Amino acid sequence: MDKLTPEQRHKAMSRIKTKNTSIELKLRKALWHSGVRYRKNYKRLPGTPDIAITKYRIAIFCDGELFHGKGFEAGKMRFDTNKSYWEAKIKRNIERDRRVDAELQKLGWTVLRFWGREITRDLDVCVESVLETVEQNINEMQKILQIQKNL
Repeated sequence: MDKLTPEQRHKAMSRIKTKNTSIELKLRKALWHSGVRYRKNYKRLPGTPDIAITKYRIAIFCDGELFHGKGFEAGKMRFDTNKSYWEAKIKRNIERDRRVDAELQKLGWTVLRFWGREITRDLDVCVESVLETVEQNINEMQKILQIQKNL
């Protein structure tokens, strides 16, 4: 049984942010200080990535463990109240994330997803991963330009 009234639960849930979350701000600030320039909450792409590095076609999502289902499929998530609702919701979110990833990849974008705790605990590793992906995309772009030049 839920300890909050429906009105209290509604108020609590309505305060959950979708943009400018603490993990997103932390990663954006670190990327900016590393010299990476980006667009935030880029609506021109499927799924509205939290961070889009348009120059190198990299879409970055900062996912919270609960709503995006970390450990859900392994049976690690447990819900005490309204179990059927939350299980269906998490499954839909996981499926949506997979669909968005596939759409972005089809458009030629590289997709990176970081868990909130991953950003909080290992921010440097996350930034390094982004920088490595930028470097890989630069190399791929140079190869394509070289091939086009030789034609």
